Amino acid sequence: MFKQIRPAVLALSVAAAFAAPTASAEVIKIALIETLSGAFAPIGQNQLNTYQMFAEMSNKKQLAGAGNTIEVVGFDGKGSPQESLTQLKTVIDQGYHYIAQGNGSGVALALIDAVNKHNERNPGKEVVFLNHSAIDPDLTNSKCSFWQFRFDANSDMKMEALTSFMAKDQGIKKVYIIGQNYAHGQQVTRAAKELLKRKRPDVQIVGDDLHPIATVKDFSPYVAKIKASGADTVITGNWGADLALLIKAGKDAGLTAKFYTYYAGTSGVPTAMGAAGAGQVKMVAYWHENNETYSGHELADQFRAKYNDDLYVVDIYTIIEMLSKAVKTAKSADPTKVAFAMEGMKVKALNGEFEMRAADHQGQQPLYIATWTKLDGKTVKYDQEKTGYGWKTDQKVETYVATQPTSCQMKRPAKT
Repeated sequence: MFKQIRPAVLALSVAAAFAAPTASAEVIKIALIETLSGAFAPIGQNQLNTYQMFAEMSNKKQLAGAGNTIEVVGFDGKGSPQESLTQLKTVIDQGYHYIAQGNGSGVALALIDAVNKHNERNPGKEVVFLNHSAIDPDLTNSKCSFWQFRFDANSDMKMEALTSFMAKDQGIKKVYIIGQNYAHGQQVTRAAKELLKRKRPDVQIVGDDLHPIATVKDFSPYVAKIKASGADTVITGNWGADLALLIKAGKDAGLTAKFYTYYAGTSGVPTAMGAAGAGQVKMVAYWHENNETYSGHELADQFRAKYNDDLYVVDIYTIIEMLSKAVKTAKSADPTKVAFAMEGMKVKALNGEFEMRAADHQGQQPLYIATWTKLDGKTVKYDQEKTGYGWKTDQKVETYVATQPTSCQMKRPAKT
């Protein structure tokens, strides 16, 4: 009997030796290359904390598949394309296959160019770029890349929503445009002029200023020009300290013009506005805590408790959600397979359904127009930076309203 079963035992041993290995758990490491020092450091640190909180939540729920985990580490790009490219080389040398960035479209344009070249020269070692807030339209048009996925609405999408709302206000007669002198600020200026001319040709553009980014400490000369122009409305794509200081200078000078902004909900700006900004400052955004269902307020509460800071970059929630789903769908953390899985993918975001458009990797989602308003316990339940003021929805803009066509001619790698 022993002689009869021995060949069978041998056959089983050989089969086991050549069987495919069991899939092992993977760590999906994301290098956040951001403004972790300098004037914009509070925003970069807020974003790092947001990534890490949502990654931790994903890991607990095993959203990326059993045993797989997401880890996010910060690297200081200092808001500089050169410094950020140095950090990119560092993280590639350390084996990272996913990077994230958003503070500065100039930085994003430099990073994606370098990522494209690296991926072309190093097959099998590709890097995917997760863009949470660099919103120059060129990034998903003339400069689009298979390796970049933008989760924020681009500046043209935001301006489309903003000017559609403004067009209904017949009280707007004179508009002053001011922005930071780099890719994003230049695109905001262009879009504002084009769209206002189409929707409200009667509106006068009475001023158009671009100032150096992150270097102006006193905006009172700019505010004096705005007052002298007779503007009743200011449009600005400024963010971080550049927006906080601009609004503070306007408040100090008694400027009564309404501000239409992109980033008035970011670190430092709510405090700079305070009571003086109530009813005067509006923003276009993909989310705010006092939305129609208060979606995400529990997460904002957790974030405040953990970091003593406000949650506002919630497309990072969408990034972690979609990345986790893509890893699970692809059954791999391989960046090329994950990138293909994310194309055309839909997830439930905090502002509604989010779709990663396959044609250009530009996220499609609803937007909000909201006004800085005193808490009333009804429509405005949650404040920012303990000011007693928060955002009140003027209009929720459905996805199709802000959607823009794309000129992207994307070059894709071969599917493996």
